[in-house]
Amino acid sequence: MIIEKNYTKHFKHIALILSALFILSACQETNDENTENPTDVAEDITYKYDQEAVDEFHGRQATQDTARYENITLSQKSYLNEPENLPQSLYYDTGVDIPYPEDGVRGVYLTAQNVADPEYFESIVNYINSTDLNAVVIDFKDDWGHIIPPNESDNPLVQENTIEEVDYRAIMEVLEENQIYPIARITTFKDNLLSDQRPDLSFIDPETNEIWSDANGAQFLNPFMHETWDYVLDVAEEAAKMGFKDIQFDYVRFPEGFFEWAGDLEYEIGYYEKFVSNDPEAEGYERVAAINDFLAYSQQALAPYGVEISADIFGYTTVAGDTYDVRGIGQNFAQMAEQVDTVSAMIYPSHWGESFFGLTYPDLFPYEVVDNYMYAEKNILTEVENDVNTRPWLQDFTDSFLPPGTYQEYGPEEVQAQINALAAHGINEFLLWNAGGYYTEGVDYTPEIDQTLGFEEEFESSESQPE
Repeated sequence: MIIEKNYTKHFKHIALILSALFILSACQETNDENTENPTDVAEDITYKYDQEAVDEFHGRQATQDTARYENITLSQKSYLNEPENLPQSLYYDTGVDIPYPEDGVRGVYLTAQNVADPEYFESIVNYINSTDLNAVVIDFKDDWGHIIPPNESDNPLVQENTIEEVDYRAIMEVLEENQIYPIARITTFKDNLLSDQRPDLSFIDPETNEIWSDANGAQFLNPFMHETWDYVLDVAEEAAKMGFKDIQFDYVRFPEGFFEWAGDLEYEIGYYEKFVSNDPEAEGYERVAAINDFLAYSQQALAPYGVEISADIFGYTTVAGDTYDVRGIGQNFAQMAEQVDTVSAMIYPSHWGESFFGLTYPDLFPYEVVDNYMYAEKNILTEVENDVNTRPWLQDFTDSFLPPGTYQEYGPEEVQAQINALAAHGINEFLLWNAGGYYTEGVDYTPEIDQTLGFEEEFESSESQPE
């Protein structure tokens, strides 16, 4: 199944259907005329290109390589756009009225356990109200594959994996009362539950005949398979129906290092077989195409709910570009940015390797990490035709798993440094990550930074960082 690559907004398929009707009508008139001269119809019709040439052409389209044959060049631009102010009557009515924050989303991540604890949930709501934070990211489908709240899905697998731990409808009432923007985090292809139930939707190790798992025991669904897409989107639809305004796809990728053992595993690839190449410079594009197609398909499936679509992306993919290890997980930052409303790169300083960006131990230099990253991201986004928003993930935790001397305790200064670096690039949207849901106080979430100042004048971070 070939899927349109350049959905930039919702309901484009409606316009496409209308266009198709006009074309069919015109074709019918032409056919009527041709019936008067049946002898003019060619008896034998042959294709100009063989199947190999067609498959190669489709591959170049999928990778957004030069889609050109002879004197024909396919434009990557979108020809149809959704009007900015569609009437709300066209969307599913959730009954939850929480508009997109006018000055941008600034949010924190919460676990299901966080929001299930009345005392904690009240305290985080009060904290958000006392600051310039205005949004929360809440687990809807967690890292193991559990679907948190009771829901009305008619998919039996969704119901089987629902744990009914928290009534998110009640949580949504509190968020609406306080006008806190709700984002549903959905772990997309990382899923032990469904892969155990349906090994055919995962990756099999032929030596053991068991489901493949990574070093941490995590199992993944197969992004090549349309059935896995539909399962994830059945979950996403339930989140949209409950009133979540943004569906955030996390783990929207193949497993890390997949390129190293992909050839040793058994799994379906289907349609994407045509994108497989033995060329080292093109190896892995079938995975890139699958991830792009899933995101485009998500826009179409979730269009009736009027929700935003966002994707979490490794920050490394932005900087590395089109390299074999990036193609290995299927995340091409620029191409994913063409498919969604918001890109959320995970740019935690502790997650960059030694000497990355020319910094000895990046965790010790939070401002510089974010500053360097944003230069790279901006360069890529200038070439992206979709009007995509950027909302990076920032670090509000101490990564004590790093070797001593290579990390530092994160407090107000370290969190502030990252936010200041974003502000210096004109970025006022971000999300803060802390796996336990506990956030640093004493941070100015909306600093006024003069973007015309030089680096040293604007923030003398190097003097405050450990050597």
